Amino acid sequence: MNKSKKNGYKPGKTRNQSKKTNGKKRSALTNQKGDKFQGKPSTTNKRRGNKKSVTAEVTCTGLTNEGKGIVQWKGKQLEVDHLLPGETAEITLSTSGRYVNTELKRVITSSKDRIEPMCSYFYECGGCQLQHMNEQAQEGFKQQTIDDLMKPFGKPEPILTMDHPYDYRNKSHTTFGLNTERQIIGGLYAQNSHQLISMDRCLIHDPKADEIWQTIKDMMKSFKMQPYNEDTGRGFLRHVLVKVGKVSGEIMVVLVVASPIFKGSNNFVKALRKAHPEITTILMNVNNRDTSMVLGGQEKVLFGKGTITDTLCGMKFDISAKSFYQINPLQTEKLYAKAIEMAQLSGSETVIDAYCGIGTIGLIASQKAGKVIGVELNKDAVRDAIRNSKRNGVKNARFYQGDSGEFMMEMAARGEKADVVFMDPPRSGSDEAFLSSLVKLKPERIVYVSCNPVTQVRDMRYLVQNGYKVKGIQPVDMFPQTVHVENVAEIVLK
Repeated sequence: MNKSKKNGYKPGKTRNQSKKTNGKKRSALTNQKGDKFQGKPSTTNKRRGNKKSVTAEVTCTGLTNEGKGIVQWKGKQLEVDHLLPGETAEITLSTSGRYVNTELKRVITSSKDRIEPMCSYFYECGGCQLQHMNEQAQEGFKQQTIDDLMKPFGKPEPILTMDHPYDYRNKSHTTFGLNTERQIIGGLYAQNSHQLISMDRCLIHDPKADEIWQTIKDMMKSFKMQPYNEDTGRGFLRHVLVKVGKVSGEIMVVLVVASPIFKGSNNFVKALRKAHPEITTILMNVNNRDTSMVLGGQEKVLFGKGTITDTLCGMKFDISAKSFYQINPLQTEKLYAKAIEMAQLSGSETVIDAYCGIGTIGLIASQKAGKVIGVELNKDAVRDAIRNSKRNGVKNARFYQGDSGEFMMEMAARGEKADVVFMDPPRSGSDEAFLSSLVKLKPERIVYVSCNPVTQVRDMRYLVQNGYKVKGIQPVDMFPQTVHVENVAEIVLK
């Protein structure tokens, strides 16, 4: 068992609403005893404002879908960050009304699945949740999560994992601020907060992206560029968004700024390009709103063509600053290959690509389908999809801007048919209006790609209640080191 880092274990806090002990427990991983894992000291039996803090020794009985350890305390079921099944630990609890905040103080008996996180920021940063688990434990946890969720519909296939589960993200965004010494820092927000962690590297980002934003941070002082302050509304640079074409090697840098007036922009671009000649386009995006959204509505190309190109499943795609493109292309190829296989295309089918984005699934499917119709609400994405269609010489695909559900309702009203519908909705899943239009259109086959299996279960339950059955389920580990799992399901008309 690896010991904690020299700078000490830095756990986060978990806020729990009390759950009775008869609540359902999940044990996803094997229990095993190990060595002691010493954490940072914490105060106990002291008042924190109106909260009373106590310590308790607990045993972890399982994991939540968010990867948090499940423990029992005074008849309540609580969740503790960074605790693994079978481990005994000392935790700090502070109560406020019916809420209990938990914090891992030290692990007394460790699981065989616990490892030293490779990232030194893991216990501060909320970006990854599972780096304290070895790869086999992460795989087991995600497989068990999908197996449990999909139990009403059948047994899922074994999850498709990555050989090298780091450096995979082709998109990253970094926030800038000032530390207590008024020095410019860059990094990510701490878990469940807007406290900026000063970082130099994120192990799931593309390494080149991190090099670029570090250069920008170092350039800011000489260009008298101040980081934006959310509280005062002052400052200029809010974020840096970097997109990397993993196959093409093309790189986009988006400077997200609070004002359209960028003094010295030409010199800044020249200096950045000199430091990183591999950058192929640079944009300025203006976001002057009080919002958690990264990108604003106004955009200006400072260098290059304003887009980058990458290859996926043998097809080339133009990617703009605002367009959605899967962040792990290696795993996306596995996901899309499975989705196309589930569609069972013979060359004559009419296919609808709902929530089509820049047209990736639809254009890849067009090689085996008779006709593809892509529908997407985001007009920028539709523009990209049309451009991607032309770029790849696809003649049997058409893309439309609009609501997918309304589009299918209109098709059904005209007596038109679709054989296969691909759907890849946002994390919130589909709404009943979309699903009812899907049922009305009655495609023979639905291929449902989901980045949130919880909402996928809800939507599939509706489809099953309205004449469909689930034939196949395939999870894909698109986001190693995190709790997120991509899942694709084959759903056929009864």
